[in-house]
Amino acid sequence: MTQASSPTDELRAAARSLDRRRFLTVTSAAAAIALTTHLPAPDANAAAAPRRPRHPAATIPSDPFTLGVASGDPLPDSVVLWTRLAPEPYAVDGGMADEPVAVTWELSLDPAFSTLVASGEVVAYPEFHHAVHVEPEGLAPRTDHHYRFRVGDWTSPTGRTRTAPEPDETPERLRFALVSCQRYDQGYYTAYRHLAAEEDLDAVIHAGDYLYEYAVGAAAGARAYTEPLPDVFDRETVTLEDYRLRYALYHSDPDLKAAHAAHPFIVTWDDHEVDNNYAAAVSQDADVTAEEFLVRRAAAYRAYYENMPLRTPQLPEGPDLTLYRRLNYGRLAQLDILDTRQYRDDQANGDGWDVPGPEVTDPARTLLGAAQERWLADGLAASDAVWNLLAQQVVVSRRSNPEQGEGTVSMDAWDGYPAARQRLLEAVSAAGVANLVVLTGDVHVHFALDIREDFDDPASRTLGVELVTTSVSSGGDGAERPDNWRAVTDANPHMRLYDGRRGYLLVTLDEERLRADFRVVSHVTTEGGTVSTAASFVSLAGDPGLVAAP
Repeated sequence: MTQASSPTDELRAAARSLDRRRFLTVTSAAAAIALTTHLPAPDANAAAAPRRPRHPAATIPSDPFTLGVASGDPLPDSVVLWTRLAPEPYAVDGGMADEPVAVTWELSLDPAFSTLVASGEVVAYPEFHHAVHVEPEGLAPRTDHHYRFRVGDWTSPTGRTRTAPEPDETPERLRFALVSCQRYDQGYYTAYRHLAAEEDLDAVIHAGDYLYEYAVGAAAGARAYTEPLPDVFDRETVTLEDYRLRYALYHSDPDLKAAHAAHPFIVTWDDHEVDNNYAAAVSQDADVTAEEFLVRRAAAYRAYYENMPLRTPQLPEGPDLTLYRRLNYGRLAQLDILDTRQYRDDQANGDGWDVPGPEVTDPARTLLGAAQERWLADGLAASDAVWNLLAQQVVVSRRSNPEQGEGTVSMDAWDGYPAARQRLLEAVSAAGVANLVVLTGDVHVHFALDIREDFDDPASRTLGVELVTTSVSSGGDGAERPDNWRAVTDANPHMRLYDGRRGYLLVTLDEERLRADFRVVSHVTTEGGTVSTAASFVSLAGDPGLVAAP
């Protein structure tokens, strides 16, 4: 028996075959979708370009590299290189003509580019907002490389990146930074300035909320600009044009550009890259249909791919983008990057904070979706790494908040999906994972948490540790001890740290231990903040659990 397709399924299928200038009507919902098919291949090695690129010198009279450069997703022999041409970044078209442009790229072992190891040409297509993604291969493992782009007489800033170790290598040490939540109008990116200038990293892991959909006024909120921003930012992002412009605003920040140029980024999203607390095809706004929301999601996903250093498998298909993926750092660490937004069931009990009831405890509820759950369980079972890192968005550990009512937990986090959490922990146990490390963002505070086998029993076995990074800017300056600090720490005996200031997290690994340094910034609502370490913890290999570092 053939099962009838839903309107949502029809829209998904149609979006994959829709020309970017056509209109689609599905169950009376008209949707203009500028999406993915019938577009030129973004790969520089594409066999045939739909349009021959013109010589750029005559068409780009000013610097097209205003948004900087970036790299990401390191492999032992490859890394993604990214830039986007935008001589006028706050213009809808970025100041670029509606034509493809040839861009050359170079990769060197030294910043003077005297030792080139790879170079080539890629085409920046207007269909991708003149963004380019280069995936050079054949690079030396665990090696620093320097890269740049050229268009005509223009040369980009130089970026530095680092490849991953060889698969059978056990590096002496790995160091990652974990960041999240960088609302532009709530503070400066001071954390990125320090991270770029002071930290020696294998990669920066971004746990989501890279941008926010909310309107940004002329003065940019807490930044209090005296030279006003264009009014194109003073509206919520809904269309492809809106999301593209918002990325241009964020990428124009000098501290964020410096961080991207200094380190490779490994990114995943949370909710605000699309819409606050969305769940799969469900908007937070009750009057928005699934069909309408998928059009918005398609626009947001398209802009995300265009503006992040992602590989070809992450190219979106209409409203879908496979973001979960796996990176290995030799035998020392396996990094699984998860997506807890695109496939989840809707938040129970209308979202917010609530006491778990029948809807919450329904064993069928999922946060990752069935396919991602299987992929993760299989990957954990096959892992031979010393450390298994899960980079994801919302807090896994129990997080009771007595100030919201006795027994209340977040419906948006894993607490709102306890059966899914139980399946995750069972997969960890079944795989024999000895050193689980969950890396989380979302909540705008630093948390250090032990992951208990049974959160109702403080004496139960510790299955791993969860390190939650605070925001880069979201929430303003914050406070070392928020108003609910005492109530929350008393209600959660597995919580080792709760700090409400802005900053980032450093995670250092070797064969014997993990070290977590929770870095905080003195202030972000004005420039010039200083950075310090609020607390440091270690967890020993084979003996999970956070203890204060000596």
